Amino acid sequence: MSVFEKQTSLLFLFVGIIASSNLYPQKNTSKTLRPVDYVRPFVGTQGEGNTFPGATAPFGMMQFSPDTDMQLWETASGYEYSDKSIIGFSLTHLNGTGIPDLGDFLFTPVVGTPKLIPGSKEHPDSGYRSPFSHSDEEASPGYYRVLLQNSKVNVELTAGDRAGIMRLTFPKTDSAFILTDLKHVLRWNVMWSGLRVEDDRTITGYHIVNGWGKDRHLYFAARYSRPFENFRIMSDGKPVLYNGYRFRSSREAFGKNLQFLAQYETKENDVIMVKIAISATSTTNALKNLESEIPDWGFERVRNLTREKWNKELSVIDIDADETGKEVFYTSLYHAFMAPNLYQDVSGEYRGFDQNNHKANRFTNYAVFSLWDTYRATHPLFALVQQKRNVDMINSMLAHFDQSVEHLLPVWTLPANETWCMIGYHAVPVIVDAYMKGLKGFDAERAYNTVKTTAMSKTYDNVATYARLGWVPFDKENESVSKTLEYAYDDYCVAMMAKKMGKTDDYKYFMKRAKYYRNLFDPAFNLMRGRDSQGNWRTPFDPHLYVEGGDITEGTSWQYTWYVPQDVPGLIKLFRGEKNFTEKLDSLFLVTADSAKGVDDILGRIGEYWHGNEPSHHIIYLYDYANQPWKTQKHAREILKTQYGNKPNSLCGNDDCGQMSAWYMFTAMGFYPVCPGSNYYAIGSPSVNRATLHLSTGKNFTVIAKNQSENNVFIQSVRLNDKDWNSVFLPYSEIQKGGSIEFTMGPEPNKNWGLNPVVPE
Repeated sequence: MSVFEKQTSLLFLFVGIIASSNLYPQKNTSKTLRPVDYVRPFVGTQGEGNTFPGATAPFGMMQFSPDTDMQLWETASGYEYSDKSIIGFSLTHLNGTGIPDLGDFLFTPVVGTPKLIPGSKEHPDSGYRSPFSHSDEEASPGYYRVLLQNSKVNVELTAGDRAGIMRLTFPKTDSAFILTDLKHVLRWNVMWSGLRVEDDRTITGYHIVNGWGKDRHLYFAARYSRPFENFRIMSDGKPVLYNGYRFRSSREAFGKNLQFLAQYETKENDVIMVKIAISATSTTNALKNLESEIPDWGFERVRNLTREKWNKELSVIDIDADETGKEVFYTSLYHAFMAPNLYQDVSGEYRGFDQNNHKANRFTNYAVFSLWDTYRATHPLFALVQQKRNVDMINSMLAHFDQSVEHLLPVWTLPANETWCMIGYHAVPVIVDAYMKGLKGFDAERAYNTVKTTAMSKTYDNVATYARLGWVPFDKENESVSKTLEYAYDDYCVAMMAKKMGKTDDYKYFMKRAKYYRNLFDPAFNLMRGRDSQGNWRTPFDPHLYVEGGDITEGTSWQYTWYVPQDVPGLIKLFRGEKNFTEKLDSLFLVTADSAKGVDDILGRIGEYWHGNEPSHHIIYLYDYANQPWKTQKHAREILKTQYGNKPNSLCGNDDCGQMSAWYMFTAMGFYPVCPGSNYYAIGSPSVNRATLHLSTGKNFTVIAKNQSENNVFIQSVRLNDKDWNSVFLPYSEIQKGGSIEFTMGPEPNKNWGLNPVVPE
């Protein structure tokens, strides 16, 4: 044994001792816990939340997490808390989406004769899948650990922005393997892959996936802490031979079904680590990402660095609440800061929507925009406390516009892929909301051109027909009612930007379109109802029926009727006054649970209000506009209490890249952006004692809720910057300059507070 090998063995022995005595996430032993200490990554992993518990950095490109399922639509993040076995650990995951994808490149340890298929949940021993127990599993920001029961290998994961480390503690065996499966993705198909053994401890590879994103490329580089004692590349379950079987080399292979096996002999508690980086452009750049972010074998260094990154990001809001309240709030903030994801190499290079490589010029490129969800509250939160990133995200959207063949802003994007999922053109409110709030760092004229061009599209989802008729006709396009209403809101946002930029003709034109919601209001039902291209109402009409591909997107007419955030006073007029409006709104929360027909997975239901999906998220705040703000306060606290929590099953619907969580944070602080693109918020009922937002501008804005409790949910009075405040609306200008808003809470409504609302311009 050489001197170097002796030193290496001593190093691994030392690391193994450290690992075996430090199997659990680090706890803050000081008396004062920090925001990062309150995060519970398992929240939302059971049921409809579709979150993942693995290691990732804030807005990170890598999400190193366990997969328990790779086929079920209901397990879009790859992990379901109720599952009993783990397939392995892959490098990329989506947070809280309703459609599965990613799950790229699985790594997992195997002891004994290796199997090359995952196996099934019912028979995990038929493959490399392993049973596990939640009693021997843990997670905290930037860290995940589990003991695999079959192999008795303790698996620890940590991750930085583009790279992570897997630390494996093996039992004594002469057959320790680390399997890499290039075929592994969630739900979809690998069309082609390649793998190369670069040296005796480094491999690189790539695959091309045809899935939700139809042409998705990803590359990786992996370096092992010990040289391979033996290795094999497997193609379609057979070893690659350099002198006979299909390939010219045993160190390189191409195909649809490739695996790599690194073999070792291990002593009890031997530690082997694998550090892995990803890139969307090349294996060369994956190696550069690896060397830049993880130059050594410092697992704890990476873990602690990422933990500190999380604590810094989570500290943008300081709250005073009980322990459970802090856990729910900071876990929500954690989820909101998981996406969109960094999508460029350390060199600045990234793969564009034209499938060519580009270099970000004076901005950081991001991907994964769930815009039908996140325009509502997630991006408005970023506009307050993540302005630099929000501007980078907008510049990423502008680059998407330039690179897309349609020259449209993104709708719902995966890395370098437009999925065309959901409806509307909701990149528009994200851009406009940032512009209206004075965020700098993007070209406003260029942005306005993309906004207007998208809203004037002649090819996208019958926007041209909508512009001509004043509605989307159901005989030309499905989801016609929802599309009409969402286009009208987006058009309001275009109008607001045009007005501020002095484009008067455009302002008038788009404000006219913003009123098109009126064309679908049927006074016979006091509900929104579909019309065909001749103007005829949808007949028969069942307002409680959900039909997939029908007139309403993921809901019923009873839910979508309220989607007029840009002109709630105008909607009230259609109801012929506040009394009719509020009585109808009251009925939404009272209809029987079986009234919404055709939907099996509705969660978060209060009557026909469905908190588990985004179209309902603004509805409770509409009472503010109709002189009954105490009902907003009542419903806000009811939803906070019943639809959120600190347990794995505590999310009542898909977290949708942070939107469900962002709703919670705004509502817990007592105000909500009903109409992004405007510069005001509607006031609700704060559930925290105090919250201080450390705004990106350097100012602080503090919410104080005196006497708030589980019973004291009603506003008695409000003072804004030491002046009495009797409006149900909180202007952004007051938040922007810093200061405080102070609520005095009580057990009974003060029906004299917040009356005669005037919606700020």
